[in-house]
Amino acid sequence: MFSKAVCRKAPYFGTIKPKITLLQPGICKATIKNRKAIHNHIGTVHAIAQCNLAELCAGVMTDATINHKSHRWIPKGMTVQYLAKAETDLHAIAKIEYPRTWEDKEELIVPVEVFSNSGEKVFHADINMYISAKKS
Repeated sequence: MFSKAVCRKAPYFGTIKPKITLLQPGICKATIKNRKAIHNHIGTVHAIAQCNLAELCAGVMTDATINHKSHRWIPKGMTVQYLAKAETDLHAIAKIEYPRTWEDKEELIVPVEVFSNSGEKVFHADINMYISAKKS
């Protein structure tokens, strides 16, 4: 139900039908099923579906970790590496060191790793989250 609520808040994530399996400050894990609706022309999970999974994990983790009373965040950019064909369900993890001190005008790089069912790393993203102090 939580995953569906996230997709209602950010509808585009619904296209990959994610399931968030772990969320706590500093870490988020999620999975997506390998299904035809997210395939590319060669029958593997499309690159953009993998990007969506990575951004979902990084964003939800950042949102669960940041101090909402004093700071806010927005994704600013993403660098990705496609390491192997994504031919199975996928499991992603976004993790940062926690606890941590939040700065104003900080660029937090959130690494996200995506693995196949066999544990092979198929994708890596570094997502730049722009953290800023809320105005009083």
